[in-house]
Amino acid sequence: MTAPASVLVVGASASGLTTVESLRRKGYEGPITVLGDEPHAPYDRPPLSKQILSGAWAPDRATLRTRDVLSGLDAEFVLGDPAVALDTAERTVRTESGRVLRADAVVIATGVRARALPGQKDLTGVHVLRTLGHALALREDLLASSRVVVVGEGVLGSEIAATARTLGLEVTLAGPLAAPMALQVGPLVSGLLADLHHERGVRLRLGEGVVGLTGDDDGRVTGVRLGTGEILPADAVVVAIGASPATEWLADSGLRLDNGVVCDARCRASEEIYAVGDVARWHHEGLDRLIRLENRTNATEQAMAVAGVICGEDKPYVPVPYFWTDQFDAKLQVHGFLPPGAEAEVVEGDLPSRRFVARFHTDGVVTGVLGWNMPKQTRLRRQEVVDGLAVTSAPTSASPSGPASSH
Repeated sequence: MTAPASVLVVGASASGLTTVESLRRKGYEGPITVLGDEPHAPYDRPPLSKQILSGAWAPDRATLRTRDVLSGLDAEFVLGDPAVALDTAERTVRTESGRVLRADAVVIATGVRARALPGQKDLTGVHVLRTLGHALALREDLLASSRVVVVGEGVLGSEIAATARTLGLEVTLAGPLAAPMALQVGPLVSGLLADLHHERGVRLRLGEGVVGLTGDDDGRVTGVRLGTGEILPADAVVVAIGASPATEWLADSGLRLDNGVVCDARCRASEEIYAVGDVARWHHEGLDRLIRLENRTNATEQAMAVAGVICGEDKPYVPVPYFWTDQFDAKLQVHGFLPPGAEAEVVEGDLPSRRFVARFHTDGVVTGVLGWNMPKQTRLRRQEVVDGLAVTSAPTSASPSGPASSH
């Protein structure tokens, strides 16, 4: 297979940047263009809900590479100009400003967009957290507030709640599930997370759905309305109820779009059209099903795999998923899948000390391991997940077809 003469990466994200770097490391010498919708050079997203939001880092510390390093990639970065259409036959991308960019191979790395609540756009003081701009605007609002309600008890919402509490705010975490990250880590660990948040002063209003927002005559948010009719008062609100793949610009492309850009096992959506990162939903040969992962590790590993395919390698992308989260003094790391109904057993450490490794299995097959403040021991147990994937098809779970985490 001959490598394409030129490559266009749509998305100046971690996955987009890694695609470029991997192509160059593999010896690709053709022209590369990177198109990004934000004006910023590629930056890291996991710090947004923690170090950037807390103020521990200056914004530029989240930048992934220095200007000199980016220059050394010999790639053209076109920033602040979103893609609006793709012609797959011609492999051309049209941008919001009217640019038309063409290449012999196109890599889609446009990520996801945060979901919103009804009426959210009509009120000030209501935030989502996906971009650097979002993080800085939220931090400014939090510093001027005393009460914040975080809507969404998943990974991102739980992290934001923890960060806001460390800033000294009165924090309420609301959502329909029974405990923080219940969907991602199951009842055993999510119950411990609930205890941790409660001990640190986060008010948990979980198990009830949020139906809307309230505001004053000036259009400023004043609270969050639960399904019970109760209103949680707030000076600021953060909505963290998940994200949708950023595929609107591909509506007329002819690509198959179904909870992301649908790809084969080589992450190929069409001839010389690929997708990487949060936006990609590809066939995982080890699980024998389509999956889409929203986490930082996948963004990097998938981009490296696609760069290899572009350069002529014929290897399926079959990762063992991995994500982490930091909340207060807890660092959780997960390898593999933790499907609903899986049995969890503590195999190292113990729950009372909050230093442990839990192994998750279904029908006797290990599907995942989770560590709480035991990173080395958790990493060493990853092989058990690899062995489990080798002897089974996909776990009975919604997790493989949807996001695992933002990290």
